[in-house]
Amino acid sequence: MKKESDIFLFGDQLEVEQVQDGIKRQILAYNHELMTVKVWFEAGAVGYVHQHPHSQTSYIVSGEFDVTVGGETHRQKGGDSYYVPPNVLHGAVCIESGVLIDVFSPCREDFLTGEQK
Repeated sequence: MKKESDIFLFGDQLEVEQVQDGIKRQILAYNHELMTVKVWFEAGAVGYVHQHPHSQTSYIVSGEFDVTVGGETHRQKGGDSYYVPPNVLHGAVCIESGVLIDVFSPCREDFLTGEQK
């Protein structure tokens, strides 16, 4: 497993993986402290409620989502963002197809090893 990404990355040269029905992701820049991931959602796709020990921030590039963090749900659209503290249950339902940019600290090593879909 590679411990950090290259310095310069080009989106058209990076792998895009199907995570589940209606959801694809592309791992962008990372090192052991930080990871950025681009995630595409089709309308109706569900990022199921889950938790992990990482801090997470997410920026909604486009689309519309019902985002739940810690039992509280808000409808968010392109230009909005949210924060997920470590070990807090969270998930999202895609209302209108869109893209999220997720940032994790520390790095989601499980994404690199393929253990987590």
